[in-house]
Amino acid sequence: MPYPERKALLQWAENYVKYWNAGDKQAWIDNWRSVAPGEFRMYDPVGTPEKVGFEEIVGAWELFQAIDKFRIVENSLFVCGNEVAWFLENHITTNGETFIGYSIETYRFEEDGSVLIRTYYDVPKKDDDELGNAFKEYLPDDEKPT
Repeated sequence: MPYPERKALLQWAENYVKYWNAGDKQAWIDNWRSVAPGEFRMYDPVGTPEKVGFEEIVGAWELFQAIDKFRIVENSLFVCGNEVAWFLENHITTNGETFIGYSIETYRFEEDGSVLIRTYYDVPKKDDDELGNAFKEYLPDDEKPT
């Protein structure tokens, strides 16, 4: 399988945000599989142990979709060959308040259909609000960024 073409990666990026924000889990999954039908590897965030398998992507959906809405910052989406990078605004609502957190995310799509994901962000405090509880599960205490 060749690398996904630029047009396909741009469409994937647009749909990634659109389907996440709409809460359309199956469309979001199908969108992922349209450009990455193979294995998934993820450092989310970089400095924590590698996560392997598509179920890790679905697990992130389950934990964060209801409290986090995305916006790719204008002029920050880059497609270079088989790699995509963007600067993402995360509009996070917890305890009835919304704030914006930022992340830098990179995706490398391989010829075998696999993808390597690397994300960079400040990990929120693991307290007892919705976001803190989600990170308690997503990054157990032994998985702190180094």
